[in-house]
Formats: sequence, C-alpha cells, structure tokens
Amino acid sequence: MKNNKRKIKILAAVLTTALLTACGGGASNGAGNTTPAGAGEKTRLEEIKERGKLIVGTEGTYSPNSFHDEDGNLVGFDVEVAAVIAKHMGVEVEYLETEWGSLFAAMDAGQIDTVINEVGYTEERAQKYDFTDPYAFSRRCILVRGDNTDITSFEDLEGHVAANEVSSIFGQMAEEYGAKLHAVSAMADSISEVLDGRADCTLNYETAFNDYMKEHPETDVKIVAYAEPEASSYIPVLKGNEDLLQALNEALDAAQASGELSEISKKYFNGIDLTKEE
Repeated sequence: MKNNKRKIKILAAVLTTALLTACGGGASNGAGNTTPAGAGEKTRLEEIKERGKLIVGTEGTYSPNSFHDEDGNLVGFDVEVAAVIAKHMGVEVEYLETEWGSLFAAMDAGQIDTVINEVGYTEERAQKYDFTDPYAFSRRCILVRGDNTDITSFEDLEGHVAANEVSSIFGQMAEEYGAKLHAVSAMADSISEVLDGRADCTLNYETAFNDYMKEHPETDVKIVAYAEPEASSYIPVLKGNEDLLQALNEALDAAQASGELSEISKKYFNGIDLTKEE
C-alpha cells in the first residue's frame, strides 16, 4: 500500500504541473516537450531511451484492462501490454494513473509519453494524435437495468439518458444516436447510475461489461444490443513523433509475433484472443 500512496502523491504533482503547463502554454519539465523536437532538440523517443523508461498513462479503475488486484497491485490487459511494449523497446515502464478525462491532458502537457488504456480511434483525436496499428478488437454494446424493456437497439437510445464519460467514444456514440448524456468518470459509476435510475443505459465494450458482470453476478443488469466488431485499442502519440510511432508499432509487431499479446489477452479475457481481427 505504501507504493500506492506514493503513486497518488506523484499523480497529484503531475496533474498540478500539467494544469500549470496548459495554462502557461509552454513546454513542460516532465516526460518531455509538449511540441515536436526542432533542430538540435531531442525527439520524444530519444528522451525515452535516455531516461530508460516509457511513461504510460492509464486509469487503474477499468477492469479487466487497468485495475488493482486484491493486494493493491496495478494489473490488467493494457498494463501488461504496456510492459511488453516497453520491453521490446529496450526500456522499463512507469505508470501514472488518473481518470480517463485527464489522460490526454497529461500527454498534451508532456507528463506522459502515451496512453495505453483501450484507446479508440476517432477523427477528432486524429487531428491531434497519431495512432499505432490496433492491438485488440471488440464490440460496443448497450447495458441497461434488468427490468428495462424500452431499449433493445442503438436506435432506441434516442431520447433516453446514457451514463458515460463525456469525451469517450461511448459517450459520443450515445449522443450520435440521440441520447442525452449523463456525465460520469468511471464505468462502475455509469452502472451505478443505471441501477439507481438516474440513467437509462450505458455504453462500453463487451469485454468491460462481461468482466463487471462476472465480478458482480448479483447485479441486475443486462446487455441488450451489440455493434459490429471493431478495432478497439490503439496507442496514441502527439503528432510530430513519427520515430516514436514507428518504435511502438515495431514493438507491437514483435509482441504479436512472439505470442505475448495473445497470451495476455487470454489471461484477462477468459481464454479469448482479442488481439487478432477475425
């Protein structure tokens, strides 16, 4: 638990610095510069190699991708993927945990190198970030309370209230189908809002919902609709860091070829390999 307390203190300092940096509009003194390297400056990849570690932002509250086990250790599919990626890059990995809504802000401020936390690709994000090849595939779905009979498809979302994080692809999808968004910061909160009747539904990937229902079998919820399978996990980097993007893709390719990604997926997703597109 001492390590967890230390992480919390470090995170508080990181977020404070990120906020000051964002307000000031200058380069940070954390993981690296907020802007691509110019002539004579080190690139982000060179900084990573020099410091000997890849600094990864993750939630720590999103099972089975990033969460804490009974002993307080940070574990999960994306946590282990990050470790394997760093290994193939020849560096260590360091994690900084925060809410989803703060992860990209921390990367923008230069406090972390990237986010590995089931990050989906969107056209809006692509204006600011470059993305690696996808390393996991899943389906978005709708979860409602057990007695809900009004929502059975994505088209039924119109006029209903969806509990999701505002900047997530799930919140955006709910709004695209006409739902009113009830903002929450974590998946567990979204399900609580559904159970308490403050929201009609919540959207997420089936892997997250299945894991929740496995851990909470007494919870009166159900999945009522599934979208088509899609690439669900990418690793983003700030634009202008092509060498880092290439290094991450090469590490992903190596981890895929070695079978490490498949084994991590099977470990956290009940024997299912989500790292290969069917």
